[in-house]
Amino acid sequence: MSLSVVYTRANQGVDAPLVTVETHLSNGLPSLSMVGLPETAVKESRERVRSAILNAGLEFPAMRITINLAPADVPKAGGRYDLAIALSILAASGQICQKRLPFTEILGELALSGQVRGIQGVVPAVIAARNQLRSALIPQINAGEAAVVRDAQCHVVADLRSACQHFVKGQPGLPVLPMAELDAALEQHSPDPLASIRGQQHAKRALTIAAAGGHNMLMVGPPGTGKTLLANALPGLLPRLAENQSLQVAAIRSVAGTPVDSSQWGIPPFRAPHHGASSVAIVGGGRSLQPGEVTLAHSGVLFLDELTEFKRHVLESLREPLEAGQVTISRADYRVTFPSAFQLVCAMNPCPCGYFGDSQRQCTCTPERIARYLEKISGPLLDRIDLQVEVARLDYQQLMHEPSGTADEPVWSPHRIERCRARQLQRSDCLNARLTARMLHDVCPLSTECDALLKSVVESMKLSARACHRVIKLARTIADMEEAADIAAEHLAEAASYRGLSLPGGSPAL
Repeated sequence: MSLSVVYTRANQGVDAPLVTVETHLSNGLPSLSMVGLPETAVKESRERVRSAILNAGLEFPAMRITINLAPADVPKAGGRYDLAIALSILAASGQICQKRLPFTEILGELALSGQVRGIQGVVPAVIAARNQLRSALIPQINAGEAAVVRDAQCHVVADLRSACQHFVKGQPGLPVLPMAELDAALEQHSPDPLASIRGQQHAKRALTIAAAGGHNMLMVGPPGTGKTLLANALPGLLPRLAENQSLQVAAIRSVAGTPVDSSQWGIPPFRAPHHGASSVAIVGGGRSLQPGEVTLAHSGVLFLDELTEFKRHVLESLREPLEAGQVTISRADYRVTFPSAFQLVCAMNPCPCGYFGDSQRQCTCTPERIARYLEKISGPLLDRIDLQVEVARLDYQQLMHEPSGTADEPVWSPHRIERCRARQLQRSDCLNARLTARMLHDVCPLSTECDALLKSVVESMKLSARACHRVIKLARTIADMEEAADIAAEHLAEAASYRGLSLPGGSPAL
């Protein structure tokens, strides 16, 4: 009788809990039984492992084989455990040395030929292995993903035979070297993306405020006025992500099966789902608990174009992620929490035909049709949007002959916005949009004049407590942009002006 222990990693959200593969060989009729809450794909690994071992020119033991995947309360799914199971069988039967097994975590799916196929969720597993001071043995196809994890000791293998040779002294697998482009990518800055956009100075100003403080934004206007163009310019205004943020974004992409490209390292994500997306596609979930768009936009921007074309229940599902910065998906036996600290940017037409309030075309919609069009956007959702801006039609002179920028217009480059954000992080360790109600008293003190102005704004606009706090946060960002130590009355007045947008019917958009 013999026993072997091999370490691997499961996949739960963006976490990678440790799984121990214990294999025991004993006398009896040849059989292979597997315990430890394996799902169907894991149970089927017995056939893949058997064929892979034989096709690699190794011996599959004709004994009673018992495999335990511990801990038993962690669900195991997919083929990511194949390579670990195969190596544990070979170690228990004495075909490979067990000396290096306790210091290595093994991941990979096996083909019947013995080739090692790629898997999802390599980055979180490599991070977890690094934190436990273990090396990681991963498929060769996943080498690019693993390379983004600094100080991690990784080796890649293409087939089962080379994996076995890794545990022979002096014959380790190919090492994974860190990407040389990472440091250079973090230092790169793009030019001002607003310089080529003509007109819309008010919307540009609002967009830079949103970028500086991480605030949510809604743009309303007729078709073709530049709403989508402005939204697509926002990622260019945002500074590069710090290394820990970039690594978390890479981990999310790895779990979702999206390629982790070195050219995208440090760039904030920008997600623009189609308005036909379901709530599962937006928030996450499904049978295999995949991350949704709110998680894929973590540390970046989620852009919802044609906001009123989304289903109402899909939009309502955004309320919790917007407030908490994470989304928890529960199942009968476990829960998974995905990060979702994203910046929401929306664009919509004022009515179904798109021309309500247009200076050149007349609206043809009835009041009832407009009411049905706008009923998908609830008050609680609008309450969470700090900047609500009208994007009006440009005349021909502005569109074709007006310069894109003027001499007295500040150019808010990513570098300047990065300095503005650095002041916020130094002061409160978070962006202004993420300030809690308890932090407002210390971070955003109001003078007597500002307090009186805010009182009149809250009473006249009938703002909720949340909206009142968001006006203060927005005013703090405007003050930071002006490099002012305290919030002044003009900062508060400008912040309140972004709450004055009126939708068809005359009711303000909160």
